[in-house]
Amino acid sequence: PWFQSPSHPHFLAGPQIVLSVYGPDFFGHDVVRGYGAVHVPFVPGRHKRTIAMFVPESSSRLQQLTSWFTGRRPEFTDPRVVAQGEGREVTRVRSQGFVTISFNVM
Repeated sequence: PWFQSPSHPHFLAGPQIVLSVYGPDFFGHDVVRGYGAVHVPFVPGRHKRTIAMFVPESSSRLQQLTSWFTGRRPEFTDPRVVAQGEGREVTRVRSQGFVTISFNVM
């Protein structure tokens, strides 16, 4: 069945938490510091997950320079891009650290 195949586009992997972290840059503009996603555990108890964060990058040096001066850096407008990963293989991203999150599941 389709719900047992991780390669199927409608694979039910369970709920996810999508993180979008923002912070000020050198000029005080609010810019994205990282995106990440993690599946919520189903098993009762305390769970700790470390999420690798990433940020999208401009595709050229001119775009990088322009975005630095204007404070308008590349961002994802749809959180499904982060959660699904589908189509992200053509997006240039840079690793941006980690976030640790704790779950208390009942």
